[in-house]
Amino acid sequence: MNMMLLMYIDPGTGSMLFTILIGLLGAGYYFLRDTFMKIKFSFSGGNVKSQDEDHVPFAIFTDSKRYQTIFKPICDEMDKRGQSLIYLTAEKDDPLLNEEYKTVKTEFIGEGNKAFAKMNMLKADVVLSTTPGLDVYQWKRSRDVKWYAHILHAAGDISMYRMFGVDYYDALLLSGDFQTEQIRELESLRNLPEKEVKLVGLPHMDYLRQKLLDAGPASEHETTVLLAPSWGANSILSKYGKTMIDALVATGYKIIIRPHPQSFVSEKEVLDPLLKAYPDSDKLVWDRNSDNFDSLNQSDILISDFSGVIFDYSLVFDKPVIYTEAKFDNGIYDSWWLKKKEWTFEVLDRIGVELTDSNIENIKETIDHCLTDNRFKEGRNQARSECWANIGNSVNSTVDYLIEKRTALTE
Repeated sequence: MNMMLLMYIDPGTGSMLFTILIGLLGAGYYFLRDTFMKIKFSFSGGNVKSQDEDHVPFAIFTDSKRYQTIFKPICDEMDKRGQSLIYLTAEKDDPLLNEEYKTVKTEFIGEGNKAFAKMNMLKADVVLSTTPGLDVYQWKRSRDVKWYAHILHAAGDISMYRMFGVDYYDALLLSGDFQTEQIRELESLRNLPEKEVKLVGLPHMDYLRQKLLDAGPASEHETTVLLAPSWGANSILSKYGKTMIDALVATGYKIIIRPHPQSFVSEKEVLDPLLKAYPDSDKLVWDRNSDNFDSLNQSDILISDFSGVIFDYSLVFDKPVIYTEAKFDNGIYDSWWLKKKEWTFEVLDRIGVELTDSNIENIKETIDHCLTDNRFKEGRNQARSECWANIGNSVNSTVDYLIEKRTALTE
């Protein structure tokens, strides 16, 4: 028993030890490689190729397939322009692995620390990623990468990453002036050199916008409320359940309920009684589709726990939202340093209304208020102007930046 206690390593210590190990392995790798190159140079009489065969001009790294709405359009455009790019993913079922390109290659590089170990030895001119924490934890800057650029995956504060999340990138591709102000203040507080900043926009939201334009106007329908909760003990269905659905049914409006996919796996004890008590009908539909686009498009107002879908719905689909209280302790996030309310939370009451215990009973009144008060329309327009620069052209701007930056680095 005592031996087992001595052998136990808590997760935090284990992560720290792995970070140290990764650093030692990286140092060893570069030492051996440099030694080999010196030997090769001496035996070749100085005739050694200057460019490593494993070196690539451009690389994209993603830790999750859920960012394909950002990276697929960028890969498509890079391939269209004949640019050599490798897309590196840490998920083996990433849909982009099945894409057929001419000049873009896709590769699964392992999960978790295995992926970071691969990235730590990457040879590339320019790397693009939406993953924070470069050179903070396991993911280290490679000596053989000239430039790291970070791109946003959602509208909101650049300061809402865990502390130091983007400190060691060379460039940040942003979507709003307020984000630039946040970065400059953080750099000043931490005595960091200024990073290169470019407002390119939001590829994810441009993707949704184009899909909406391609779909055309939604078909005529009765007033429809979309209830799309997250999952967990504090989610709408877990907290309010039958009370919430009864209140919505009583409005007389059509109701679409779209539970989080994880709820069907982890919260059957919550969902099963509700599915039985409220079967599908002309006025109430349970949406189990993997793609949420149709529900977003065919509804008139969204009720949801606080999440990124609130901004997708309000800013892309231009519709009001009712959201639960956003509980956020910024103690471990960059925004703690700035000592001011985050834009993400400051903007909420401009685009919708908070759901509370008291207004559930009068939910129809709240819904009607959101649908008819022009204040929310004006709030959405203002929020959009603040956080979504370059609407519809983010991919071209991003690719232009990558190509121009590599040209400057390799001249």
